Amino acid sequence: MTDIRNIAIIAHVDHGKTTLVDRIIKYCAQFKEGAETDSADVLDNNDLERERGITIVSKNLAVEFNSVKINIIDTPGHADFGGEVERVLNMADGVLLLVDAFEGPMPQTRYVLSKAIELGKKPIVVINKVDKPNCDPQKSYEMVFDLMCNLNATEDQLDFPVVYGSAKHGWMSLDYKQPATDLSALLEMVVKHIPVPKVSEGSVQMQIASLEYSKYLGRIAVGRIYRGEISEGSMYGLVKRNGSVEKFKVKDIFVYENLGKRKVKSVQAGDICAVSGMEDFEIGETIADADNPVGLPTIPIDEPTMSMLFTINNSPLFGRDGKLLTSRHLRERLMLEMRKNLALRVEEVGSDSFLVYGRGVMHLSVLIETMRREGYELQVGQPQVITKVVNGVKQEPVETLYIDTPEGNAGKVIEAVSLRKGNMLVMEPKGDFTHMEFEIPSRGIIGLRTSILNITGGEVVFAHRFKEYQEWKGAVPSRINGVLIAHEPGFSNAYALFHLEDRGRFFIGDGEEVYEGMIVGEHTRDNDLIVNVNKTKKLTNMRASGSDEKIRLTPPLEMSLEEYMEYIQEDEYVEITPKVLRLRKIHLKEHERKQ
Repeated sequence: MTDIRNIAIIAHVDHGKTTLVDRIIKYCAQFKEGAETDSADVLDNNDLERERGITIVSKNLAVEFNSVKINIIDTPGHADFGGEVERVLNMADGVLLLVDAFEGPMPQTRYVLSKAIELGKKPIVVINKVDKPNCDPQKSYEMVFDLMCNLNATEDQLDFPVVYGSAKHGWMSLDYKQPATDLSALLEMVVKHIPVPKVSEGSVQMQIASLEYSKYLGRIAVGRIYRGEISEGSMYGLVKRNGSVEKFKVKDIFVYENLGKRKVKSVQAGDICAVSGMEDFEIGETIADADNPVGLPTIPIDEPTMSMLFTINNSPLFGRDGKLLTSRHLRERLMLEMRKNLALRVEEVGSDSFLVYGRGVMHLSVLIETMRREGYELQVGQPQVITKVVNGVKQEPVETLYIDTPEGNAGKVIEAVSLRKGNMLVMEPKGDFTHMEFEIPSRGIIGLRTSILNITGGEVVFAHRFKEYQEWKGAVPSRINGVLIAHEPGFSNAYALFHLEDRGRFFIGDGEEVYEGMIVGEHTRDNDLIVNVNKTKKLTNMRASGSDEKIRLTPPLEMSLEEYMEYIQEDEYVEITPKVLRLRKIHLKEHERKQ
């Protein structure tokens, strides 16, 4: 067996994980001469990941340092993708905990780190961004130590090696006051402190930890081999979740090399590989010996907690921007997504509508945003939480919510969370910030981020994690204000908008095309109001003194896709096309809405 180390990287959103991996690849001279690359974020290779600065799907790569192969597994840093995290950690023998020298460990880091500690993984701590002004690397180190104590780390785990540096500038050193010139200190630490993969004796066992999808090969199982060897063209048994065994023949085997994969004839225990040849498999199942199959304990998959209705775009403006409009297009795209997106479920509820189940608003918005960039037009309804009935009692998903905000805002934040049935668990000072933890129904989180950002003027860290199902908590207040609805089709007019400004805030500006039933703004009161935004000034040949000066409009309120999804009510849709987002009533005519 070649000398191998399997390591997962844990970091909070924006702490420099992707940049560090990028620099490691360059340092290990993985780019051929003449093909030197300077593109940042080689791991976040999906446009959405780059824009949002988050990792959505964990990816694998491998580098070679001093003739040791290091498999690096990138873990997602956002709560809605928590299911990926545990499976990824199962493949690794140790973790790199990456912490910002200014911010210290953050709520999301806490969740992934607690999982790693439970699984007995040895951490190496990397204090990154030590060149930032006003940062305190020593304090960040102490905060990591305290956090590990709180998470019940063992003596061995608490005796973690630490390295300081700047991923952006490509150096790591044992002392932050003495910058180095390269990353060798970190890589030497990985080889020295991360254990060699444990290999047990017996027939072959490989646990499927994630999957990839290829147009040519179909679904590809990715995982780590714990025992034996897998060879191309041989027969194996797939031990299913229910204990049954299906036999199959391995078509192709790939190992990771740099950012890509290399096809090989066989792979031995300890390494991470990708295998094709099986049609129907699930995460957590085991590839085992064909004649004497022995399964490994299955890995639980995060259950969806939220559903949304996806339907074709049937608004009067459909087909202007997108090319993929029909229910057939929508069905094919959702079925394809289900093959590679584990926490997603799709159910047909009509000839052109689908209920899509996911792990939260973020999880679903990433799918919708990806689809609109591919040229799809669709409409989505209000997110709904998935309830269960256990022993005759209605239950709903409850999450742990973490909020860090300056001290002066704490009272307003507690009030806003309490209104939504949030229950405070922890409140403690964290520098000049207050750290709070709440238990809150998933329903209460829909739309909460926007109001918390408004209350705190944007100075807030907001993160949440699914906890468990609990008894239904009763009604949760939602949007208080009604909406302004366009009266007739046409183009909005500055004169009309100006004279309606006392009625509310507009989502549209001058000269935008509207249709009857389209939502054009938010009313100042709690009822919906129909307005005519197309009305123009009656022109006469008399000039009125003082009334002909230039109209100055308040800029329209702009919201992101997620904010729109959280904003709408049950009788409303978000209309999504590659170029625009619009809000509308499901029933466009007023008499239909009244019925």
